[in-house]
Amino acid sequence: MVAIVVDGKTIEAEEGANLLQVCLENGIYIPNLCFLKEMEHPTGSCRMCLVEIDGEDKPVTSCMRRVQDGMVVRTDTEQVRHLQRIDFQLLMSAHHMDCKNCLSNKHCELKKIAKHLGVRLKATKFEELGRDLAVLKHPLFDLLPARCILCRKCLFICQQANGEPLLRLVRKGYESVIEAACEGQDPEELPCKFCMACVKGCPVSAIVPYSTYELEKSA
Repeated sequence: MVAIVVDGKTIEAEEGANLLQVCLENGIYIPNLCFLKEMEHPTGSCRMCLVEIDGEDKPVTSCMRRVQDGMVVRTDTEQVRHLQRIDFQLLMSAHHMDCKNCLSNKHCELKKIAKHLGVRLKATKFEELGRDLAVLKHPLFDLLPARCILCRKCLFICQQANGEPLLRLVRKGYESVIEAACEGQDPEELPCKFCMACVKGCPVSAIVPYSTYELEKSA
């Protein structure tokens, strides 16, 4: 075990442990959307888990850092908060806010982060971003790019659960979407029917079983 200091609090942790996970386990909340503790190599794609580390010249993503003895970390500096708010606003610029009908409404990670950062959730005009908002089809789900924040959790979860990804990321930039990688397959032969791990793991309910989505639309 080694000792690190986070926001003035001394924490004992295993050397080489994931810094973000150690902070979360010790009651120090750092905003994050793309991280799962099972990830051996986190992507840092959401850019929300920024922290300052003594000796570094700029904030870094804590999910991609490993604990080192004597590490001094600050999670709530002015620069960290400024960058997190910018990153959050960029994420929200591509997220369709339909909180009333969203299954994640009562346990929304976006609301939690907005409250933590002291910012408001704001809807924007998606046409300005050039994203295709058409609902994409999976044999058992609707994939809703208007809600998707491209955290890529579903890709990792699907790979882990099934050994091969049945979802994939296509296109680039703001036009990126998650789509099904199992076109033409018999739904009864897909593991998805008994898995649903991607549905449960999506923080914004952008993957919705057909029956559930019909209930949402009629609400």
